Amino acid sequence: MSKKGKKYVEAAKQIEAGKLYSIEEAIELVKKTTTAKFDASVDVVFKLNLDTRHADQQLRGAIVLPNGTGKTKRVCVIAEGPKAEEAKNAGADVVGGQEILDEIAKGWLEFDVMIATPDQMPKLGKLGRVLGPKGLMPNPKTGTVTMDVAKAVNESKGGKVNYRTDKDGNVHLPIGRVSFDSAKLVENYEAIHALLLRIRPAAVKGTYVKNCVVSSTMGPAVKVAA
Repeated sequence: MSKKGKKYVEAAKQIEAGKLYSIEEAIELVKKTTTAKFDASVDVVFKLNLDTRHADQQLRGAIVLPNGTGKTKRVCVIAEGPKAEEAKNAGADVVGGQEILDEIAKGWLEFDVMIATPDQMPKLGKLGRVLGPKGLMPNPKTGTVTMDVAKAVNESKGGKVNYRTDKDGNVHLPIGRVSFDSAKLVENYEAIHALLLRIRPAAVKGTYVKNCVVSSTMGPAVKVAA
């Protein structure tokens, strides 16, 4: 087990072990106990009562956070003709067809989000082993396989984040930066919380949100009464 640094240990002392904080209190503690010298990301992890062996309990999708994440995303769009022009006009960083895919096959991956029109998806199949593990493969469930490329680009640039349960039923998402106004971090958290409650699978019985924590990069976790 890795040894925690002195700053981390001191910061953690401000958090009462086992206590469930309101999201407002938790955000204030996260901001107060951040140990990074940079503008750290603030993340939330929900541990949900899901059996991910069942397809209907594998949650996946995307949400546009009300106040964004504080990170500017580099968007790559695979499209041709008018749709390529639409993507460029919407502010996509890289737009193209087969020539982009050829570069990716050689190892180029200088982007954070890939969007594709449906007609381009057969060409992308060969790159599944490259894009899949990095979470970059376009998917209709996250709105990245679409004919409305302008909307997809705008959402990706404006704070859209993807969510997906891991094998243990956890959903891990960024909700902003330590520099954000506390109210904006709370609003982003509440948008995610409301979404997860709304998409609760019918098969889930008993307590749905088993645990929830918020933390900053390299900072201690604070338990939230979710």
